[in-house]
Amino acid sequence: MKKDTHPKNFREVVFFDNSSEAQFIIGSTVETTETTKVGGKEYPLYRVEISSASHPFFTGTEKVIDTAGRVDKFNKRRAASAKKK
Repeated sequence: MKKDTHPKNFREVVFFDNSSEAQFIIGSTVETTETTKVGGKEYPLYRVEISSASHPFFTGTEKVIDTAGRVDKFNKRRAASAKKK
């Protein structure tokens, strides 16, 4: 087997879904700055906006998740465009 083909920073990481507050412990090489304790053990923490716990395809429900204000920005541009016409 070839040497030095696998990443050196592979470890278990907690992925935290901001919209549903679900947590998943998965092996990953993602860089993190936060840590959290799960079951008395400390893990690196990586926050995600959407996961299988909150995605409409997996949950079967529709839910608008707008953390960046994109819908508001679109509505403002649409209203400004309508005023010009």
